[in-house]
Amino acid sequence: MALLEKRGRPRGEAALARYGIITRKRVMGCSVGDIRYLAKELGRDHALAQALWKQDCYEARLLAAFVADPTQVTPAMMDAWCRTFENWADTDTACFHLFDKTPHAMMKIRSWAKRKPEFEKRAAYALLASLALHDKKTPDAPFLQTLPLIEQAATDDRNFVKKGVLWALRGVGGRSPELRAAAEKLARKLKASDSSSARWIAATALREFAKRKPRPKR
Repeated sequence: MALLEKRGRPRGEAALARYGIITRKRVMGCSVGDIRYLAKELGRDHALAQALWKQDCYEARLLAAFVADPTQVTPAMMDAWCRTFENWADTDTACFHLFDKTPHAMMKIRSWAKRKPEFEKRAAYALLASLALHDKKTPDAPFLQTLPLIEQAATDDRNFVKKGVLWALRGVGGRSPELRAAAEKLARKLKASDSSSARWIAATALREFAKRKPRPKR
């Protein structure tokens, strides 16, 4: 904690608010670059990560996600952290830098997609987007099976849920030509929805797919 305090800057809460990050926890005003630097210096330390996550400090939670050991992450730990997500930054950092490296990721995507709280539900789709980008070994089938989860959540008009759903749809569609075709088909279906959120997701995804070159077959 002393290392974080040393790198803190004043008016940290205002800086976070400009990025839509709201937290009830203490804010020291450390940059993400500072946190990444500390994580590199500290290395993997799972016990430290668990202690940091429990601190009443925004930056400590981000640092926890960087230093935790994915080989020691359990489903129970993932659920415990997920229940305390309070903004897109702690949600996405945990999903993008830790949870997607565990063998429990796909299971938690399916589980968290059923959650009601905004950031717990976002976690499902942030994790799916992260897994789609980083997991180079899993075949298409498990990702194809997540498209119904994307369709179900597309009508949720909460800002951070719908943005997470869009991120996931883009990520799945970027894995292979087959998944892109399936993702585009879903987007066209959503475009005809009565839901403004679903239509926004569809229009944004289709525009981005149109700009991309199809990824070659693996």
